[in-house]
Amino acid sequence: MDIGLYTISTFETGDFALDGGAMFGVVPKTLWMKAYHTGDDHNRIDMTARSLLIRGNGRIILVDTGCGHKMAEKLANIYRLDYSRASIEQSLQSHGITPEEITDVVLTHLHFDHVGGATKKISNGDIIPTFPNAMYHVQREQLQWAQSPTDKDRASFMPENWDPLIANGMLNVLEGDGEVFQGINVQRVYGHTCGLQVIHVQDDRHHIVFPADLIPTAAHIPVPYVMGYDNYPLTSMEEKHELLTQASEQGWIICFEHDAFTKAGTIKRTEKGFSLDQIVSI
Repeated sequence: MDIGLYTISTFETGDFALDGGAMFGVVPKTLWMKAYHTGDDHNRIDMTARSLLIRGNGRIILVDTGCGHKMAEKLANIYRLDYSRASIEQSLQSHGITPEEITDVVLTHLHFDHVGGATKKISNGDIIPTFPNAMYHVQREQLQWAQSPTDKDRASFMPENWDPLIANGMLNVLEGDGEVFQGINVQRVYGHTCGLQVIHVQDDRHHIVFPADLIPTAAHIPVPYVMGYDNYPLTSMEEKHELLTQASEQGWIICFEHDAFTKAGTIKRTEKGFSLDQIVSI
């Protein structure tokens, strides 16, 4: 899809699974299983790690990087990491791009399933940036939170995913909302984690939003459907309501980072609330 100066594509980095109850918080399983699926024998639901690839204006930009390949075997099994369908390497090849050609990586936040692919382990055991010529961009509030997490979310942050970026002078720390590249804006939200940045790409005709874990799947469109992982669920609900109101009124396209079945779509609003309107191919 072409928007302004850019060509936008989804970019698959691999599949994984998380506990369905954790993904839907206080929503009973009898309800969320109708909106998504029932899960496996361990109650894990199918998830994907979907990035956004933005090309144009002299840049090749990747938004988020998935889980990567550094995770210990025990954790990889718990999260059921699976690269048989897609991986960073496969997607780069399918788009005709080398890691060296990526100019920028925008990190919505620093949870392992969003930043794990930002670095890689090489044969001698060292961990280095995956994209050696890229500048990585993250909000200062999120970096500070990740470096001093709470007991609730500590397991989601793995310093090996960003420390090599800092050591190599490749982490650009952003201070607030605004335009990061021409036609590309970031908007901070706080319900899921402090300083998560929602990505907006727009021109006079189209507007794509990449809300990351604010709306991780199409099944999370209903405002009360917030994750147990969210630090501040009431804030998440307020932020979702505001974004979905704008999306439904202005025809925005929402890209769902973790939905294994629906990549993107528009939003409609009825007396029952917000729901998926039309599925959109990106």
